[in-house]
Amino acid sequence: MRQLLILAVACLGLSACVINPVYRLEEQSPLTAQPIDRASYLGLWHEQARLPNAFERGCARATAEYGERNDGQISVRNTCFEADGEQRVANGRARVVGEGQLKVSFFGPFWADYWVLARAEDYSWSIVGEPRGRYLWLLTRAETLNDAERAAFEQRIRALGFDPADMVWAG
Repeated sequence: MRQLLILAVACLGLSACVINPVYRLEEQSPLTAQPIDRASYLGLWHEQARLPNAFERGCARATAEYGERNDGQISVRNTCFEADGEQRVANGRARVVGEGQLKVSFFGPFWADYWVLARAEDYSWSIVGEPRGRYLWLLTRAETLNDAERAAFEQRIRALGFDPADMVWAG
């Protein structure tokens, strides 16, 4: 029975490690993380765009909320709505591992890179991803973007070596 339980946990863990394709052009300069002030980064963010990924398939109106934890880590609460209106919530935790570099976990001992690749001085927006170019999110404090803002973000995303046409845009 114990072996069956270990096998089931291992299979579940492997299924959680879905590998996303690399979207970033390899000939671009390596990605670097931007320093952040932890207190300024905490709070509610609205997802304006993302690269396609398995764990957000079918999600719309996604948000990410970061807060302080008693153990020194950061609480992560990702929320989105499915087409039928049902809310999906994922709770996780993050730890700082370098300037603008965090590791995030939503499942036990499995941690993923989360780098702040670009951000506004006033923390009104942030572009986050991971160093290999498999994931990318555009987060803002505002719920929506106007056309001029979207065009400016498309330019920033392109400068990071990604094609904005690959992104899933909100609204």
